[in-house]
Amino acid sequence: MGITEQTYLPTEEELTVQEVNVSGPVLKAGAHHLGNDCLHENNEFMLCRNETNDPRKCIAEGKAVTNCALNFFRKVKSSCADEFMQYVNCIDKSSSYQLFAPCRKTQGVFDKCMKDQLGMERPPYDQFARVQVHHTERPKPEVEPPAVYADAPQFLPENVEKPPAKYGSRVHWMW
Repeated sequence: MGITEQTYLPTEEELTVQEVNVSGPVLKAGAHHLGNDCLHENNEFMLCRNETNDPRKCIAEGKAVTNCALNFFRKVKSSCADEFMQYVNCIDKSSSYQLFAPCRKTQGVFDKCMKDQLGMERPPYDQFARVQVHHTERPKPEVEPPAVYADAPQFLPENVEKPPAKYGSRVHWMW
């Protein structure tokens, strides 16, 4: 994509947002609850990205996702910090691949705390593989019409006789 003087680029202030500064095992331990808690924000961001094909138009939605993740980890820290850190340490140190399987007991303790303290149940394992309909208040972006160029070449009419292909079928790639 070429950039010209007319191309809008966001300023540094527009792009600056507080980051979710946590490690991989922390994200992995909280992933199921985080995905369920921030489902609307994530879906809104992904819908914007897929509809517009321009990340500059989805900065606000991206900030909402980051803000939701920060608020989620703040809630976990204020309510279930000990149980969560036991689960994180188990995932981090129980296997070299950070598997969930060796940590089912600490996962159960963390899940019980999340349910009792925050009212969040662990979603079923196939929740994010199920078909989901997302309702949004954001208007659908207008579809750009295809570009029409004055010097575009003219196509042959359909009724013109085409000579046989010199080296076999023209549609060999379709088979």
